[in-house]
Formats: sequence, C-alpha cells, structure tokens
Amino acid sequence: MNPVQRFDTRAWLLFAAMAVLWGIPYLFIKQAVDSYSPPAVVAGRTLIGALILLPFAIRRGALAPAWRRIGWVLAFGAIEMAGPFLLLGHAEQTLPSGLTGLLVATVPLFAALIALGGGDRSVLRPSRAIGLAIGFAGVFLIVAGPGLAIEGGGGLIAVGEVLLVAVLYAVAPFIVAHKLKGVPALGTITLSLFAVGLFYLPIGLLTQHETPTSTSTASLLALAVLCTALAFIVFFALIDHVGPVRAPLFTYVNPVVAIILGTIVLSEPLTFGLVAGLPLVILGCWLAATGGTLRTRTMPEDELPRVAPG
Repeated sequence: MNPVQRFDTRAWLLFAAMAVLWGIPYLFIKQAVDSYSPPAVVAGRTLIGALILLPFAIRRGALAPAWRRIGWVLAFGAIEMAGPFLLLGHAEQTLPSGLTGLLVATVPLFAALIALGGGDRSVLRPSRAIGLAIGFAGVFLIVAGPGLAIEGGGGLIAVGEVLLVAVLYAVAPFIVAHKLKGVPALGTITLSLFAVGLFYLPIGLLTQHETPTSTSTASLLALAVLCTALAFIVFFALIDHVGPVRAPLFTYVNPVVAIILGTIVLSEPLTFGLVAGLPLVILGCWLAATGGTLRTRTMPEDELPRVAPG
C-alpha cells in the first residue's frame, strides 16, 4: 500500500467529516425549500460553492484540462447536479428528509444494474445478485411498509423523483470514467457548478415569489459552504489519504445521519418501514457494490468514485 494511503486518526476524522457533510444536505434542503423555490436553492448552492472552489481549482491547474472537454463536463454537470439538485428540492417539499437520504443511498443498486446493461457479468455473481434483491426489498418495505410518512399520489411521485436522482447519480460516474478520464475532478466539479448555477439563476429569480426566512437562508448557505464546497475539499483530502477505492465507504453511513437528524431536528416520524428497510438497503448496496468484500478494482486517481452528494 502507498504509505500515504493509510488508515490512521486523520483518515477516520476525514471519514467522520464526510459522513456528516454528505449526510446533512437533506436536512438543509428540507429547510431551504420551505421559503426558497427549488431552482433558487440550486442556483444559490452551486454558484456559492463554485466561487469557493475556484481558487483551489486555479491553484491546482485543474480548470484548463476540464475546459478542453467542456461538452462532457456540461453533460456531467447536468446529470450529477442540475437534475438531482432540482429533483431533491422538489421532492423534499413533500418527503421527510431522512426518507430522502435513505432513498438516495440506493445509488449502488442502480450502478450495478447499469454495469450489467453495459456487459459487466460480475453483477450476476451470487453475492452481488443477492445484494440487489435485498436492497430493492428494503426500498419496497420503506415505500409500502406501515406508517410511511407521505400522503397520496404526490408523495409517491416524490419517491419516484428521489429514485430518479439515485439513477442519475449512478450514471454520472460512467461519464467521468469513459469520457473525462484523466481530467482532474476538481476542475470538472468547479466548472459544472458554475454552469449549473448560471443556468438556474434566472429560473430561480423568476420562481422566487416569497420572502425567504432566516432559517431557509442559513440552510441554503450551509448547503453551499458545508455540503458542496467544504465537502468536496475534504473528499479530495480523503482520496489523497486512503485512496480512491476506500474513500467512498463513508456513504453507507450517510443515510443513518440523515435519518437521525431528520428525527431529532425536524421531528420526522421514525416509521417501522424506515427502521426495517434501512439495514436492508445498506446491506444490499454493500453486497451489490462490493460482492461482500472491501476489495474492489483499482481506479485511476482522477476517476471520480461513485458517491452521491445530496
């Protein structure tokens, strides 16, 4: 193992930071859309995040390589940010934040199915196939189980929106792996954030019809500063320290953080389906993604791991 890529106190602190930074966005999104329109939330979050990341990207010389492939950078931004951020904001006008975070955690399940469609037969190995079955059984239990805190068809549409977000999050890394290979991730992310923010800025201004509350404004700033800019900076530090294969393992903790915060801060109901489905989704995702082992293929340093920022 590269001596720099090791587990020590710093590594565990970075893991803990990422588990929180990408476990809390669902709480902040829920609070932000209380008085901001979803497009306004997306515009504010991405533009502020891009401005914070810009000096880091310039210092690392990451913008020029990304600009040379601007078409695929824009495609990545549309699939990883423009679509998901808007869908999450709209869905959380109906869904509890904890439920949203748990449904987004199904990304590895959809990534496995996409890989299978692309010819990766390893997805059919018993352990990974069982993981798919367990994971989707957990989703069914969450959505169809007793005590689900959604109402009517609007709630089911919101569930569908969040599951679509998971599909988009599963697709985006394939663009990075095949079309943006060798392009620094920091450059790709910074340019994507700028493009998404500029696209949504006029839409956000046109759809913002009420005076934002201080709580919503603070949540929007937290989304931009903590969950976007700081989270990516910490994530890059984590990759440098433990390697790109182990770095995404914190994502299995994110839904737990989302559910705990939703329950404590927003008094969201902790339903039977949520409690019973949580371990099934996490176990299923782990099996589907890894086959039951922490050893996965070696990825190039500049390939963005399959993570799902909220």
